[in-house]
Amino acid sequence: MIVDCAVYQAGKRRPGELRLGEAFEACQQDGAFCWLGLYEPGPEEFESMRREFNLHELAVEDAIKGHQRPKIELYDDTMLVVLKPVRYIDSEELIETGEIILFVNKAFVVSVRRREASALGEVRRKLDNRADLLAHGPGAVLYAIMDKVVDDYAPVADGLERDIEEIEEQVFSTDRKRTNPAERIFSLEREVLEYHRAVAPLVGPVGRLASGEFELARGELQSYFRDVHDHVLRNGERETAFRALLSSILQANLTQVQVRQNEDMRRVTAWVAIIAVPTMIAGIYGMNFEHMPELKWEFGYPAVLAVIALICIVLYLRFRAAGWLGEPEHDRRRALGRSIRARIDGRDPAPPHES
Repeated sequence: MIVDCAVYQAGKRRPGELRLGEAFEACQQDGAFCWLGLYEPGPEEFESMRREFNLHELAVEDAIKGHQRPKIELYDDTMLVVLKPVRYIDSEELIETGEIILFVNKAFVVSVRRREASALGEVRRKLDNRADLLAHGPGAVLYAIMDKVVDDYAPVADGLERDIEEIEEQVFSTDRKRTNPAERIFSLEREVLEYHRAVAPLVGPVGRLASGEFELARGELQSYFRDVHDHVLRNGERETAFRALLSSILQANLTQVQVRQNEDMRRVTAWVAIIAVPTMIAGIYGMNFEHMPELKWEFGYPAVLAVIALICIVLYLRFRAAGWLGEPEHDRRRALGRSIRARIDGRDPAPPHES
């Protein structure tokens, strides 16, 4: 579907509508260029576009197949630019990836967009009011689209960062009834990987434009592409930090699970040991020996109960002091959590005391 087709000359858009069959001829005048915008075109529209602008068949084949990685390739005098716009659906913790394919020539720009991520209507409206940029020709359109795609990476990174912080709080929570966040961690790792596939491969192509390798990006536009390159690098650094942080959080979660399992086993073992004392003594008296002197003593029965209670109390206090029962083990887990969090933040504190 053709979204918009217009001719620009001397930084201004010519009035009136333009049909595809008239686009190439209209931009042949000196200083003029055509910008054709397509959204999810079909094979017939691709073929009409190829004939109208005399595009290389391999470039059109890439555009038809789609699912390309971000790149820049030169076919004769026309650049093929592939971009991966993304948006973050926070409620589902899901990254939606789109695709923008650009054919850029001195006389025209053809933008092919798939899916909803990074709509280009806003880019065209802003450029229509920037005669100073449009005066630089198709390179200005390429810059504006790239800038839009890269700027849209920042909200996605912010959404990922918020969810990672939530997981971090969940991992280090002291609530014993909390669920294991391992599944959520793995899910976010997949989304960060999807983000990586959009951002990381774009660093090289934008760097080539920023270095002035292509004539369309030289002159005053070069500084604009350097700014885009800087933003891409920053988003790439955030993505690398996200992957490292999720890996550390996953390890911390596994450590916390092991700590809780050890704590539960110690607690069970301690109570079994305490309960074994009255069980053992009751078993002895259950053998019905006739010549046990305390059976004929007036205070024999209370004395046996007192001994059982005393031994159980002593065992309980010893297990509690050793951290097998009650708060000392809880405090130790919190200390372990603080230690792991500090390591994630880049510090290197002393390891927590092991009881």
